[in-house]
Amino acid sequence: MKEIYLDNNATTKVDEAVFEEMRPYFCELYGNPSSMHFFGGQVQQKVDEARKRVAALLGASPDEIVFTACGTESDNAAIRSALEVFPEKRHVITSRVEHPAVLTPCRNLTRKGYRVTEIGVDSEGRLDMAELKAAVDEDTAIVTLMYANNETGVIFPIEEAAAIAKAKGALFHTDAVQAVGKVPLDLAASKIDMLSLSGHKLHAPKGIGVLYLRRGVPFRPFMVGGHQEKSRRAGTENAAAIIALGKACELAGQNMATENTQVKALRDRLQSELMARIPHARINGGAAERLPNTVNIAFEFVEGEAILLLLNELGICASSGSACTSGSLEPSHVLRAMGVPFTCAHGSIRFSLSRYTTDAEIDTVIRELPPVIAHLRQMSPFGREFLKGQG
Repeated sequence: MKEIYLDNNATTKVDEAVFEEMRPYFCELYGNPSSMHFFGGQVQQKVDEARKRVAALLGASPDEIVFTACGTESDNAAIRSALEVFPEKRHVITSRVEHPAVLTPCRNLTRKGYRVTEIGVDSEGRLDMAELKAAVDEDTAIVTLMYANNETGVIFPIEEAAAIAKAKGALFHTDAVQAVGKVPLDLAASKIDMLSLSGHKLHAPKGIGVLYLRRGVPFRPFMVGGHQEKSRRAGTENAAAIIALGKACELAGQNMATENTQVKALRDRLQSELMARIPHARINGGAAERLPNTVNIAFEFVEGEAILLLLNELGICASSGSACTSGSLEPSHVLRAMGVPFTCAHGSIRFSLSRYTTDAEIDTVIRELPPVIAHLRQMSPFGREFLKGQG
């Protein structure tokens, strides 16, 4: 059974061109890029090229790119650094809908005596900018807000938020893991101090990330040891993955128009057809500006886990939210923050497409999902009551 993979916000297929770019650096050109000899030097040249490719996608300078192991490391490094740079400041601001890579370390800070403010969102998942503006004060060390939500795809007004933070002397960081490669960025013209990205969200392998660090922004490294990454992140460089990420960023730049036209058209067709065919459904965040590849749909009177199990039997891969919180029986913290009714939050499914998604795959989901929902509603006491009322 050929899978229909619509869970690209969890991870993406490694592009074949990306794999071919990295393949020689496992068994043939395996030198340590930090070595002084020519064998390591040729690897260093490819690492430097990758740094330039990442910088080009971000609209940044190569010396502002710090390679890490993942987006989570980048997020943690940014937050921890800000607190060390400003030891006298005891206030951190984030949002209620952040990825656990940001929300967990921020909440852990409260046990160390820090004041943490979580900004709310409205029913469409849009950030409360008035609340943010009122929250930032002279004691704020860092404001850390995601660029786009991983569950709903809702995009935050990050440049406006960064300006609010900078006006009060706070550092500004954004987790842009879901946005990079889908949203055009020009960090040279931005007020963003730090930005996180993760390779496996844009068709590079897992285990490689980046922390963008604006030139001149004070920084205290999270990983210490050797002098790699200009002493900003110690540890032998994951050269093959770095080289792969560079190629993936180059391809992401070339395919961004496709993401915002062809992929968006497929997403729009999927959501419009499902909404037309399945009663008592809603698009979570549907009225907000969203990533072009993401739709989160709530189906009333059914459980999301049951939907996913039946879709899985049909070879369709989707998600009920963040892969980092799968296994929890609690409804999504993102949907709870949006005030999505309990009966909807438990039946919410995220479909996230990529440039590899086809018309035929979307056709299959449109055909197969409505009977799945109807079947589950017949089995549910609440669903049967709903259907009885419809009859």
